[in-house]
Amino acid sequence: MTNARRPPKKRTADGLADAREAYARNAWEDAYQSYCQADSLAPLAVDDLEDWVWAAALTDRDDDYLALQERIYDAHLAAGDERRAARAAFGLGLRLFSLGEAGRASGWLTRAARLLRDRDCPEQGYLLLPAVHRAIATGDLDEADATAATAIEIGDRYSEADLAAFARNLRGRALLRMGRIAEGLTLLDEAMLAATAGALSPIFTGLVYCSVIDACQEVFAFDRCREWTAALAAWCDTQPQLVTFTGSCLVHRAEVMQLSGAWSDAIGEAERATRRLSVIADPGASAAAFYQQAEIHRLRGEVSEAEDAYRRSNELGADIQPGLALLRLAQGRRDSAVNGIRRALATTTEPARRMRVLPAAVEIMLADGAIDEARAAAEEIADIAASYDTEVVSAMADHARGAIRLAEGDPQAALAPLRRAFLVWQQFGAPYLAARIRILVGIACRNLGDAEGAALEFAAARSVCEDLGAAPDLARIDHLATTDARHRPDGLTPREIEVLRLVAAGKTNKAIAKELDVAEKTVDRHLSNIFTKIDVPSRAAATAYAYEHQLV
Repeated sequence: MTNARRPPKKRTADGLADAREAYARNAWEDAYQSYCQADSLAPLAVDDLEDWVWAAALTDRDDDYLALQERIYDAHLAAGDERRAARAAFGLGLRLFSLGEAGRASGWLTRAARLLRDRDCPEQGYLLLPAVHRAIATGDLDEADATAATAIEIGDRYSEADLAAFARNLRGRALLRMGRIAEGLTLLDEAMLAATAGALSPIFTGLVYCSVIDACQEVFAFDRCREWTAALAAWCDTQPQLVTFTGSCLVHRAEVMQLSGAWSDAIGEAERATRRLSVIADPGASAAAFYQQAEIHRLRGEVSEAEDAYRRSNELGADIQPGLALLRLAQGRRDSAVNGIRRALATTTEPARRMRVLPAAVEIMLADGAIDEARAAAEEIADIAASYDTEVVSAMADHARGAIRLAEGDPQAALAPLRRAFLVWQQFGAPYLAARIRILVGIACRNLGDAEGAALEFAAARSVCEDLGAAPDLARIDHLATTDARHRPDGLTPREIEVLRLVAAGKTNKAIAKELDVAEKTVDRHLSNIFTKIDVPSRAAATAYAYEHQLV
């Protein structure tokens, strides 16, 4: 498939020289236009058609690409070169599948297979790639793994760099979904080495870049996302006339910028992506670009802008959870937030995709007082983290674990996992995520009577949120600081006061647990903390204390 590697052709007087020169320097629009002009004077030879078709593909001209591939197919078939005809048929089938035309795609791939019947050739390996895609899509990961391994073997044996790299990428993706994270990332890294070294054709270079970055995001391999997104951006920047892949590149860059705390730059890249993608038939990438815009608007507290971007992402077919549920939570619309996140959990099955939803579920359920549901989500995160064995996913598990322990009234036990999570996000250069954990650490310090420690954590979190423009988090920190200034001398937290009032009302621990939608052992822990803080030995004494201090 690496058509760009043929020796330079001789210069001619019919305009082909300009086309060939433009193609050689990756000026895809100039090459496309010059080939059009040359072909209008005299039909191009098949070798020139094969350069022209890639110029059409890289400037996102699908109709022209398909028409040119059919001409190439016919020319090779007429010349009796069935292998090269099969390559053209494969190119048609692959693109038609991506455009959603499964019937035509299947027809062209069947033609290619018929032309290659009983041949041992590299083209057989290319024909395995759609089968790997289908197996991954249907969840038949063992089949995907085996078929991709066969394609890799064929690519290596025939020194077909495009085939070998893309098959490694697909096998890596299958292994990631099987939970074999280290093996999968190793294969993705190897595929990326071929792409970054310039060993692949432009089309397969872009395909490998985008596919590998998507896969790394699925398993939260953020260090690789940063590295490969920077490489993709550099590759795109060397080709100003490149259209295909540049929209996806901007979306990836926006995601990395958001994680790194460059929110203004991130939203600018996402907006550029939507403008670029508006002229490209790629609704999936467009939906991702609008979702990315919505997320930053949400974090800034720009509600109407966030709602509009979520709506546009949804119109393009994206599932806009958990973002929309978190927006509703920030608006105080808890019922909507809870219903949205429950629906997302019920309809999301793959572990990697559930990891996008579960942390939001912990946050929303805790805010709603549904601590048992929050705990279940946190335990699932921990189970996934154990199978992934990566620092980032482990940090997500620690964050959830710490939040649960804090809600259960055990701030001392919350501190260790929260600090572990903070160190990971700090190391990865994710200031917002680190700041959010510092808020929880501050709450834990406050509940343990360490007012100075709490103030330091809140101040550090405030500094980050001010720089980012994270208005909702700033409001939360202000509220916590105000609450801390009025903090009761007995050290009772708002939740403990709530439990104490119910005890004073004569309710049993079981009844309190039901009313607050928490586990009975959580009420036991709260009550133990209350007895210690107000120095009383019994429920009767605690009730007397509540009346004496006008808590009921």
